[in-house]
Order: sequence, then C-alpha cells, then structure tokens
Amino acid sequence: MRFSESWLREWVNPAVDTETLSHQLSMAGLEVDSVSPAAPDFNGVVVGLVTALEQHPDADKLRVAQVDVNGDESLQIVCGAKNVAEGMRVPVAIVGAVLPGDFKIKKAKLRGVQSLGMICSASELGLADSSDGIMPLPADAPLGTDFREYLNLDDTCIEVDLTPDRADCFGLIGVARDVSAIHRCEFIDAAGDHVTEAQVDDVIPVELRAEEACPRYLGRVIKGIDATAETPLWMQERLRRGEIRSLGPVIDVTNYVLLELGQPMHGFDLDKLSGGIHVRMAEQGEELVLLDGDTVQLRDDTLVIADDKQALAMAGIMGGESSAVTDTTSNILLEAAFFNPLAISGKSRSYGKHTDSSHRFERGVDPQLQRRAIERATELLLEICGGQPGPVIEEMAAGFDKSPAAIQLRSSRVERLLGVSVDAESIEQILTHLGMQLEANGEGWMVMPPSWRFDISIEADLIEEIGRIYGYDNIPSRRGQMSAAMALEPEANYALDEAKSLLVARDYQEVISYSFIDKGKASKLDPEGERILLANPISADMSTMRPTLWGGLLTAAAYNKARQQERIRIFETGLRFLKQDNEIKQEKCLSGLVNGAVSDEQWGDASRVADFYDIKADVEALLDVAGAGEEFSFVAGSHPALHPGQTARIEKNGELVGWVGLLHPQLEKTFDMSGKTWLFELNLEVLQQGSIPAFEPLTKFPSIRRDFAIVVNADVSWADIQAEIRKSSPEIVREILLFDVYTGENVESGTKSLALALILQDYSKTLTLEEVQSATEQVLEALESRFAAKLRD
Repeated sequence: MRFSESWLREWVNPAVDTETLSHQLSMAGLEVDSVSPAAPDFNGVVVGLVTALEQHPDADKLRVAQVDVNGDESLQIVCGAKNVAEGMRVPVAIVGAVLPGDFKIKKAKLRGVQSLGMICSASELGLADSSDGIMPLPADAPLGTDFREYLNLDDTCIEVDLTPDRADCFGLIGVARDVSAIHRCEFIDAAGDHVTEAQVDDVIPVELRAEEACPRYLGRVIKGIDATAETPLWMQERLRRGEIRSLGPVIDVTNYVLLELGQPMHGFDLDKLSGGIHVRMAEQGEELVLLDGDTVQLRDDTLVIADDKQALAMAGIMGGESSAVTDTTSNILLEAAFFNPLAISGKSRSYGKHTDSSHRFERGVDPQLQRRAIERATELLLEICGGQPGPVIEEMAAGFDKSPAAIQLRSSRVERLLGVSVDAESIEQILTHLGMQLEANGEGWMVMPPSWRFDISIEADLIEEIGRIYGYDNIPSRRGQMSAAMALEPEANYALDEAKSLLVARDYQEVISYSFIDKGKASKLDPEGERILLANPISADMSTMRPTLWGGLLTAAAYNKARQQERIRIFETGLRFLKQDNEIKQEKCLSGLVNGAVSDEQWGDASRVADFYDIKADVEALLDVAGAGEEFSFVAGSHPALHPGQTARIEKNGELVGWVGLLHPQLEKTFDMSGKTWLFELNLEVLQQGSIPAFEPLTKFPSIRRDFAIVVNADVSWADIQAEIRKSSPEIVREILLFDVYTGENVESGTKSLALALILQDYSKTLTLEEVQSATEQVLEALESRFAAKLRD
C-alpha cells in the first residue's frame, strides 16, 4: 500500500516529522518499506499561460509561443509539442531552472528563433514514465506560482508492507485510524459521508446465484455522464503517488475510492449490457476477453459477473472488454460488492491476473463498506462528469450478517499477557480510536469490534491491539523466569534424537521436504486413501497434503540422481496426512530411502548394491532404540508403492507400525528414479511407548550351550521359529541363536536346515543334565507340533 503523506495528514495530522511517523507505523505493525519524495528534484518551474502561438518560420514541427508567467513581460518559447494551444495553462521552466537529471535551462536559439525557457511535459518533470505532449494545467491554476508548490510536490510517498490480517489498511482510512490511535489525536473523516438523492428511477435487476461466494452486491445507474471530462489534477496526482495510472474519470474515481476507503469497484457501460446482472459461477470453458486484451478460458470454480448473454467480468479480479467504459460512454452501472475471500483467493494467480482488486478481496474487505463506497464514488463522478444518478440497487443473501460478536476484555489479562500495566484510560482511548465500542463491567470491558476489523475475534486479539498501539518499545525488557522444577520426558518414550543420530552414524543424511506434493504422485503412493487438497496451493505440483513422507524423499533422491549422485541414503521425520471419516489425521513418521551401493567405493571391499537385508538391518537398529526389539517382527506383505514379493510389514505384537521394501517399478518412472530404491517408514506414534532396560544381578552359576539342527519347510520364517521357542521354552532358556542355514545335498527339496543354539542358565543354581535335556526336548516338541520340524540326522 503506497500513499501520499499529505493526503494522510488531511485525515490525521500528528505533530511529528516523516521519519518519526514512519517509525511509529512500523512499530505498530504496519511495516514501512520505503519513504520517497513525491517528485524528483527540480526548480525554477512556474505556472504559465500560452497567450499566442505562431508557426516557426524555418521549422514545420516547431511553433513559437508567447507565455505569460505573471512577470513584467511574456516569454518567447519555441515548442515542438503537438498539443500546446493558445489559452492553455502549462508548467514553464524559466531560464536558470534545473530539471531532473541536472538539465539546466538557458537562453537558446532554435533554428534562428530565440527561446527563453521550456514548456514542460510530465515526463520531463519526472512525473510520468512517458508523455504524449505538454502537461495541461487547470484553467484556475494561478499564474507565476511555483509549480512544486502548486502541486505540493515536496510531499512524501510512504509504502507499507501489510500482513494479510490487516486488510483494513489497504485503504488510507485504515492507516489514518492507526495513526490517530497512536497519537490519541483527532481523526477527520476526509471522505465524508455524503448521500446522493436519486434523480432518475433507472435500476437494473440483480440476481445472486452464488450467494456463498457473493452474499452482497450493490449497483447504481448514472445516466448522461461526460466520459471525456478531464480527471482533476489533484486526483491524478494522488493516484500517481499511489502508483496508479490515470485512465479516464470513471476508472480514476473507482481507483481513488480503492485507495481512500479500500473498497474495489467497477464501472460497466450500461448500454452494452443485455438484461440484468447475474452473479454466478462460470461455465467450464466459457470465454471472456479481459480489459488487458487477453482471452481466458474460465473454469467452473470462478465467480463471474454476467448479464443475460455472457460473462462480463471475473468477479473481484478484472473486468471484461465487452462492457468497458470508453470515451463514448454516456450511461454507466457502478458496482460495489462483498466477495467471500475464499471465492477469490488463488484465482487471480491461477489465471496470471493479479490486480489491486484481487489483492484486497483475497484478504477481505469490510462487508459493510459497499454502500458508503458507492455513495462516495457517485459524489466524485457527478463533480467531474456530471450525470443523473439512480437509486442504489442492493441484493443481499438471506441471513448474511457480518456483525462481529462482543468480546470480554479483562484488565488483569492485559497486564498478564503484555507484562506491563496499562491504565484503564489508555486502554479505552486506544480501542475507541481504533473504532471499537466499549462497555465497562466488573472485570474490564465488553468490546464490540468494528466491521472492518474482522481479524479480531478473541480477547488476545484485543490485547495485541493495545500492545502495538501502546508501543512495543514502551514495554520494558525483562528477563524470563522459569520454575527450577524441569518437566521430565518419560523414560520409556521413543528417543527420536537418538534414532536420528543412529541413522547419521549409518551414513544417512537428513532432508526436509514440503508437506504437500503433486496430486497424481500422491494417488500412486496411496491409491486407496482419500486426497486432502489445498484450497490455495503454491503451485500445481504442490496441491495435495502428503499421505506418506516417501514423496518428498523420492523427489529429493531424483534431484540428486540427476546431478550424478549415484549413492543416496537419506531420511526425514515429519507429519503425514490421512483422511478418515471426514476428519484429517496427522501421524508423525520416520522414513528413509537407500539407493546405490552399500558403501562408498574403496580398495578394501568390493562394491555391492544395497539389498533388502541392508535396509532391514537399519530398521532393526531403529527399532532397538525403542528398547524392545524382540516385540517387533517383519511379515511379508503388499503395499501399492512397493514391489510385490519384496515388501514387509513391520509389526509390534501384531500391530502395524511401518513398511519396508523395494520401490515399485511403475513408481520408478513416475519419480524418475533408476536402480533399486529401498524405502522404509515407521509410525512414531505407535512406537512412542518403548521399554526401559532393567538390571538383573550377575550370577556365579555357569551357562550351558546346546546345539542342534532342525529341518523345516522352506517357507517357515526364522522370526516365527524364534517366537515359538520363546513362548514354549522354560525360564532357563536365556538366549536363542541361529548360526547356520543350509539347503542342498542331504536336505529334502522344499525344506531347509537351521542350526540353532540354546543358551541355558539358572541364576540360583547349577543346571543338571536332566534339566538341560528336558528344556531341549520341550523346545523340539513345540517346534515339531507347530512347524513339523525334525532333527536333522
């Protein structure tokens, strides 16, 4: 938001200089980006009157003008501008003047004719990038007056960078309210509150077909305007200082109201409309030629203003060429509407049409401002263009009520949150100057926020307003205090930092990726899940909340692969987002990816590509951090993102806690991956409750080892055998070891031989041979019963 300081001071005029005012605005949350002069430095330019004009005797494109600057005699000036005319008041640089760029005006002869000055264009004075001719001045411009003084060019332009919650300050009136509250000084509503009586009965029917997107729409017919009228120079200057170009009186007035009140408006050529106005959603593929000449193919999620035949404008963004106001327009329809920010948000970006209007509507406009804006625009238009206004047309959705609710503000809470005591009188003055209504009660006040402060909804919002206006630099710095009693992290919780350090020690690197990915990729990673789409995505390939962290890991890996990184070992912790029963569920996960060789190329070991057991070992190490590694098991399973037959479910006591496996070949193409890519993902919420290691006294009694080999079917897993031994063996079986797996000669086809070792020990006595034999037989019987296991000969 850029505005003229002198214009601001018409609303509120504190006794501070520009530098102090800028600092105060920044400290109040309206960060000042720049403070710049309203015009470049020049001098010696005055207001003059062209009293006579003759053709140059020796140049067809030059003319000789006599210019009265209210001096002793008129000045003879040679001029080449086509638009200069007798009786025209113009800016004149007299001899000795210095124009922008250190251009000095001297006496000169142009093709033999003496010239004692220069009649200036706006671009020559640094007031425009380009000009078609001499800058005309109003007929009442006083002759001989210093041009800088006449246009108040010693003014300053202030540009503030507004946060999205301060949409009320996208109009000068909002900035003025804040300055008034900072200084507790008088606020003058320079826009007035004028109401224009209807002079004609002309109205146009309005129909709201999309009430949720546009619950309030106002219009007014004005007949018989002079669209060729000149926009007053004072208005053109205020628009220029707000970085808006003058485009004709109707557009200039709507832009002026935009800067003044913050309400975007639009003017239609009434004679180009067919029937009534319909506020509706566009039809898919419907075409609209915009004011900038571009033709857009509209989507069915785009709100439009239409007549009986066609779309006329993209609501809240840009008008259409077919109904544009031109120099031949005599009858117009003024529009002022309230559009739901969600209906406009992201649309301008998606069409590549970001405008001042869309910038404001996306952040929110005062829902009660439209009538005042249309009355203000009517007042200005009638002054400039004349015409006869009709009555204000208003359509509003049933039940549309944007009145804010009253908020209880406790005086004790103010001091608690701000850390400083603010007296009741200051609180009342601050909130009153911000436009709020207060009613005192026992605890403090009931506060009614104004309609333009829709960002204020809770007590903390009010206290924030008090803090920023009171002045953050007025709040004393104090050292933080905290209790000496520290909150202890439960010892059994999963140690995520330890797990991260373990992965780094195993040659992984941590990455951080976006929480949203491409919709198509999300569907391939989790085809059965419901997509969670963003209402206002950063880009098309970041439109969906990630159902797994694998999307970010694969994107990062592909980026590195494309840059000749052949060995990749990365991991990430973060949230994945799932939709269940119409509710969004967030789960914290730890995921990893391995692609390429197990280790860097070296002379002491042959290079080997990582396989399933390499990444499984990494996962097992992570599970050991939970302190209960024996509770976890790897079970063959299937996952749509992983390769069939090379995928395992990770379970804890039968509950799914994660996956590990090889990336599916189809997804290798989707993510531009090459070579075998292994992935794992652990649900940290399920892992959160671990086990605490407990000390057992050392025993002086010896342990005994018993080795034996069993033959089982080839599809029987070691994990199942180990679990069965733990379940069926007596307490004296302390450890179970697998030290050999054999298939081949002397072992029947379809079976395998497993060589096991049992470590037996009693902490209270020395084991007897009978006890050892009994325990071994008990284990063998259980394995025979469960898996048909036989002792190998």
